[in-house]
Amino acid sequence: MTVVAGLIFVLTLALVIRRPGGLGIGWSALLGAAAALLTGVVALHDVPTVVGLVWNATLAFVAIVLVSLLLDESGFFEWAALHVARWGGGHGRRLFVLVVLLGAAISAVFANDGAALILTPIVLQIVLALRFSPAAALGFALATGFVADTGSLPLVVSNLVNIVSADFFGIGFARYAVVMVPVGLVSVAASLAVLLWYFRRDIPREYELDSLAEPATAIRDRLTFRAGWVVLGLLLIGYFTAEPLGIPLSGVLGGGAVVLLSVAGRWPRFLYRGAAAARERRIPVGKVLREAPWQIVLFSIGMYLVVYGLRNQGLTRELAALFGWFGAHGTLSAAVGTGVVVAVLASIMNNLPTVLIAALAIAGAGATGLAHEAMVYANVIGSDLGPKITPIGSLATLLWLHVLDRRGLHVGWGRYFRTGVVLTIPVLLITLLALAAWLRVVG
Repeated sequence: MTVVAGLIFVLTLALVIRRPGGLGIGWSALLGAAAALLTGVVALHDVPTVVGLVWNATLAFVAIVLVSLLLDESGFFEWAALHVARWGGGHGRRLFVLVVLLGAAISAVFANDGAALILTPIVLQIVLALRFSPAAALGFALATGFVADTGSLPLVVSNLVNIVSADFFGIGFARYAVVMVPVGLVSVAASLAVLLWYFRRDIPREYELDSLAEPATAIRDRLTFRAGWVVLGLLLIGYFTAEPLGIPLSGVLGGGAVVLLSVAGRWPRFLYRGAAAARERRIPVGKVLREAPWQIVLFSIGMYLVVYGLRNQGLTRELAALFGWFGAHGTLSAAVGTGVVVAVLASIMNNLPTVLIAALAIAGAGATGLAHEAMVYANVIGSDLGPKITPIGSLATLLWLHVLDRRGLHVGWGRYFRTGVVLTIPVLLITLLALAAWLRVVG
């Protein structure tokens, strides 16, 4: 049965990555879950357990992506990118730094997938308008995609992996932020240093500002654009106040998404009987709803049932023993050892199944105190940063490479791997060391 569980996992992961015939990732994962149920790898009573683990995380992720898509349609991100291009003042290196910081900020607030898939085309549009060389354009694109993951540590909402882990271990939004905001800042600073070094020859020294559009011209729906600022402010308040009230994160984000959807769709109509500009609907709400990552809900339930089968068959026991050994040797060993192992696993078998496999192993490792907490957060760091090593490390990376291809920038898997290894390893190690040091401070 152990061999069967492993085979089902491998075949399911292959279906998810290859997507034969355009099969959705959700349906691929559900096929794997069905196989696990039919073979007895998991039992029917495991289904409610898995749903309980993932429902809040996946619905929260869908909601934050919906907010991102609506703001993108309103022109929010293009407006921000054009401002950044002007703040660069014609200096190529300064522009590169600002683009990386913008990507990190968007990733922290709107989740890594939004930062990579939404911001990358906008950045490419701007650097092409500035007549940068293909090498420079590729450098800016790769930097944007890389920092989307390395910048996704600070908040629970910054990455689906973060939400899953916080839910699994019962970590509140405030506690997570206390630990991970400083660690996330170190990760972004290390990423910026590594990226500047790696692309130092490709970044142009100067550029002309004349070809840049005015930021205001990017705003396509002013009412939704303005409402977005209000919704973001309310979400920030909601993150900290909902937990004591027992409101799940998906409820907070879902409320924000519904409010922004109602403004974009001008619902209900009687609220928009005033000026013609307010009544005019400029965002294709139906298209936005169709593009939301609904498949991730099916994927989470199906894939985690398959992963739960690995746990049922004892395949997480060896990993738990390894993590227990790390924990027995102190906070530094727990943080660095767990983070590196998780990063390697995430790069090989995708970060979403990895984070739950590692969480199950950490729960069974028997570590306590700071060593246990170090492993919990190292799991997040490894699952967030490790996927940048290989193209198959995350689904977002595969989609992001497809976006680059459509824009005429082909990055082969070999080239991506060589770049990913050089960029990721130093940032991963620095971030894990920062985690171990900061946990000793905050206790």
